[in-house]
Amino acid sequence: MVMKQPAEKLSVQELIAQSRSKRSKKVVEKIMPILLFITALISVLTTFGIVFTLIFETIEFFTKVSVIDFLFGTEWLPFSGKEPMYGILPLILGTLKVTFIAVLVAVPLGIAAAIFLSEYASDRTRRLIKPVLEVLAGIPTIVYGFFALTFVTPVLQEIIPGLKIFNALSPGIVVGIMILPMIASLSEDAMTSVPNAMREGALALGSTKLEVAIKIVLPAALSGILASVVLAVSRAIGETMIVSLAGGATPKFDFNVTDSIQTMTAYIVQVSTGDAGYGTTIYYSIYSVGFTLFLFTLLMNLLAHFISKRFREEY
Repeated sequence: MVMKQPAEKLSVQELIAQSRSKRSKKVVEKIMPILLFITALISVLTTFGIVFTLIFETIEFFTKVSVIDFLFGTEWLPFSGKEPMYGILPLILGTLKVTFIAVLVAVPLGIAAAIFLSEYASDRTRRLIKPVLEVLAGIPTIVYGFFALTFVTPVLQEIIPGLKIFNALSPGIVVGIMILPMIASLSEDAMTSVPNAMREGALALGSTKLEVAIKIVLPAALSGILASVVLAVSRAIGETMIVSLAGGATPKFDFNVTDSIQTMTAYIVQVSTGDAGYGTTIYYSIYSVGFTLFLFTLLMNLLAHFISKRFREEY
């Protein structure tokens, strides 16, 4: 008969250390959910604080300016000494002109880059090109602004003689370059998530690689691609430094892209640098413009969320 060896006895110090370790783990388990809740609550409260600030200051602005004049006026002349005009349509149109040009540049190039990375590039090539492409997203926007003003605009003036030094075309192109990595990266992720079985089935039926990419992969990844485009458009609408440096400060209600413009963000920058005193109508106008910009970006984000849910494919 084999006798069992007695279990090794723990010393008093080891028992105390073990007890403390268990107590500390219990304390951590109780504290961490509270800390995480506080962190989430701070984010929510910050968002509500920003929204309420915009709303209250915008209401103050509309006690001085008619809502109808603000929404439907075609002249934005806040610094006019005789009769200031606060029709926001020129600022909205300037913003949309830059955004439209940016979309024309970024969407075709971004989707083409995504197709190449997803369907044609080898793993080694993809690992090399994708990080380089995403480096564009890390460049400060003020650098993009100087690039648009000192390089892109002179090049465009050689092609378009009547182009002004401040215009909508140059910042629109550079904003398109800036948002291109967002479209390319998110679209490539959406295409990569399409099952290979769909590609192999199409190839087995005689489709070419390009036909597979255009007719199979693109429709299957449509929700991710559309969501990336909408998010990129939202980013273009809210762009500040590029349009402030290269777009000018002349709000005009026309569709001319070769002349100086002013966007909503550029106007906020202009007033924030000290052109208006605290408590004046011009001061409160930046909150009304900011609230309008907030509504634009909010609608774009809600649209991206709706598209991603509406056209999502389950595999």
